[in-house]
Amino acid sequence: MDILFMVFSAVIAIGFIVLIHEGGHYLASRAFGVRVTEFMLGLPGPSVGFTAGGTRFGVTAVPLGGYARVCGMEGGGISPHARGALREAYERGSVTEEELADALGITEEEAFEALDQLAEWGSIIRPERKDDRQAWKTPAVAPSARARKQAKRLGMPAPLQLEAGMPRHVPDLDAFYERELSCQYRSLPFWKRSVILLAGIGVNLAFALIAFVVVYAVIGVDYAIPSTGEVQHLTLTPLQAIQAGIGAIVATFQAILGLFNPATAGEVVSNSSSVIGIAVMSADFFAKGVADALFFMAVISISIGLMNLLPIPPLDGGRFLVEIIQKVTRRTVPARVMGAVSMAGMALFLCFFVFMLNQDIQRFILGG
Repeated sequence: MDILFMVFSAVIAIGFIVLIHEGGHYLASRAFGVRVTEFMLGLPGPSVGFTAGGTRFGVTAVPLGGYARVCGMEGGGISPHARGALREAYERGSVTEEELADALGITEEEAFEALDQLAEWGSIIRPERKDDRQAWKTPAVAPSARARKQAKRLGMPAPLQLEAGMPRHVPDLDAFYERELSCQYRSLPFWKRSVILLAGIGVNLAFALIAFVVVYAVIGVDYAIPSTGEVQHLTLTPLQAIQAGIGAIVATFQAILGLFNPATAGEVVSNSSSVIGIAVMSADFFAKGVADALFFMAVISISIGLMNLLPIPPLDGGRFLVEIIQKVTRRTVPARVMGAVSMAGMALFLCFFVFMLNQDIQRFILGG
């Protein structure tokens, strides 16, 4: 039962914090008209959920973490064959790389790059493993609620849903292509892209400040007077609670900066925890009551938010750094460079994770 409670506490704590972080990206993207094809709680994999407004919401098989798939965030420039690939895919309903290469007079590699980019845009969907033909298809489109209401009001048949892979005539390819491009992250100006990238961090910090106000100004905390040992219940003003939250943010930020100082990097890493440590601590805090659980979630929210500021792709801070470089140099960072840097960043974090995982096993499981 203790293990189940620990797992439950960790899923609630980490799941909620990641959910609001990705929710920040989602809301900012939708506010600027950018397409978001998926909003999932959990690591990528098999999922259950529903589709609304062009976005599939759901929970994956491993409900730790989460992601919002914002369209048009792939690196590099736009494929010169994207426009032709879009026409062929929609006119045919489905198209293979070989068919597209023959139709446009390009190589299969160029065809793949164009189709893959359109899939990143949410304009088409990738081939399924069970599809022997391995064709890229048009996405399914459900009629909007407004269209259904209008048809009902006029006494007309309800509009039909377009199934995936159905051919669709494109009378004005240029207008259709520009409309698809306008729904992409890459089509936005620098400041809007920056807002989308930093929105998750902003939501994490905002939640932490609200949680501190609830804990310190609404619920209150018990404080033991050092000289007498007497326990008093204290309630702060909202301003004092916000100041306490800002203090926690500053302290966490200073600790993270210690990663860049060779003299303190080892200490910062040794004081950090993996998912095992977070699970153990979350169970302890959740068992103490609502105030302690909320306080712990506020601390984790600050940590996750500020860690995402690290200028290492694929973290938000790393993507923001790339945006700044592109803005200053007026050049697009090639997709291969972005991919290589992201892989290096993932390898670095994997090393950190393995080290902290071993550290937590020694501390919490083996009692070291």
